[in-house]
Amino acid sequence: MVVAATALVLSSVVRADRPNIVVIFTDDHAAQAVSAYGSRINRTPNIDAIARRGVRFDRFYTANPICAPSRATMLTGKYSHINGHKDNSTSFDGSQPTFPKLLHAAGYATALIGKWHLESKPQGFDHWEILPGQGSYYNPDFVNPSGTHRETGYVTDLITDKALGWLDARPKSAPFLLMVQHKAPHRNWEPAPRHFPLFADRDVPEPADLFRDYDGLASGAAATLMRIGRDMNPKVDLKFGYTPPRMNAEQAKVWDAFYRPLDKEGTVPLQGKALVRRNYQRYIKDYLRCVAAVDDGVGRVLDYLKRSGLEKNTVVVYASDQGFFLGEFGWYDKRWFYEPSSRTPLIVAWPGGAAGKATSRLASNVDVAPTLLDLAGVAVPRDMQGYSLKSLLQNPAGKPVRTEVYGHFYESDDPDHKAPRYMAWRDERHKVIFYDQLGEWELFDLQRDPGETRNLARDPGQHDLLVQTGTRLLAEMRAVREEPDAIAKVETGLKSLQARPGVGACMPSSTVRKVAK
Repeated sequence: MVVAATALVLSSVVRADRPNIVVIFTDDHAAQAVSAYGSRINRTPNIDAIARRGVRFDRFYTANPICAPSRATMLTGKYSHINGHKDNSTSFDGSQPTFPKLLHAAGYATALIGKWHLESKPQGFDHWEILPGQGSYYNPDFVNPSGTHRETGYVTDLITDKALGWLDARPKSAPFLLMVQHKAPHRNWEPAPRHFPLFADRDVPEPADLFRDYDGLASGAAATLMRIGRDMNPKVDLKFGYTPPRMNAEQAKVWDAFYRPLDKEGTVPLQGKALVRRNYQRYIKDYLRCVAAVDDGVGRVLDYLKRSGLEKNTVVVYASDQGFFLGEFGWYDKRWFYEPSSRTPLIVAWPGGAAGKATSRLASNVDVAPTLLDLAGVAVPRDMQGYSLKSLLQNPAGKPVRTEVYGHFYESDDPDHKAPRYMAWRDERHKVIFYDQLGEWELFDLQRDPGETRNLARDPGQHDLLVQTGTRLLAEMRAVREEPDAIAKVETGLKSLQARPGVGACMPSSTVRKVAK
């Protein structure tokens, strides 16, 4: 009903000068692996070209840093507890309003190609062709309204081919929305053959905290199954004795010619730092090779827009569903609200905005839908919870659109990673995280400690600040209409802090419950 009513309102204001929109969306692409963000480990010249034409958001956060919920939030402009998609196991309610539906109702031609991962059929698109589930790097299946079919080739290239094909065939009389959604660089990082030589002759620089310990952090940090030296699968993650099962004979021959000579590295018994270093190099090189294919695809899309004359009236967005640990904390994967995981790349080139600029203003993935609607001149529904970032695209140093961001991770029973559930909040300087199952708090001063090495929740001298930021977290939860059960958990956590100053920061949950009594 909302979309239908919107269509009636907007049908009379369709304009020929509205911008086209291309959203290029990746999976697990960390900002620290984008050279426009100052990467020390790789170059992404084509993604950087978007930044030269637009605005780079340096403090853009994913509210729920895991694949499917992030996508649902981006589509709806609503947090997970409102759009109903909290984890990777549930199905997205496609009947609810989304920004593609609203653009379609306003006269846009719409297409979605690539990874969907929402356990439902896309709605609001004239054309869609998606990967089932996570999809495969080699010879992937694609699903469209006619059914499922397999194609030969490398998934990143195939997605780009299909996107360019749609641009050629699209209705030329309407503005368009094209969403190009890549699988890469999602685990298990199978590169294209043309990128095998990349980094083959040199090591990738290690992050400064590759060997950090977890003293002072919440107890879940030491327990999580994300350590590069301990938890990676030697076969599928590190490629020892592994050939992608969907490869044909010709592809397997090329793959094996590169990887099999390297298998001898896996026969050397290693432990401690030597094991971590070996695994890091095996993992990060393949991850970055997958990123290189994405960057190639970005370049092809940008070239098409330029050759066709569309560049001058097309908004180009580059983003990822969340960040990723590239050895920081000694980890791979995501899920946590620490900076490498929750901070996410967002670059927007809008012909009507600033070019070659960066903004340090806070932004959240819940802001993407309102922003794109605003740029298209389409009314933003009042029930969307995000804010339009249009003013920051015009003046990146201008007035903040928001002064805080909110996070909530729900997947507390994942046996493969064991990342604990939490609620989180940050403002311009501080970040507070409450792990309700653990009964533990973390507090960081990101101005003085951007690497999140010192948990101030353990410092009795910072108790008042912990209570203040925890109270701000609770206020934001109420403001975004969080579920009563989650609000009650944070209320209980705050009461235990207030009951005994300096106690309750990082204690076993049983101890916290005793304090609360």
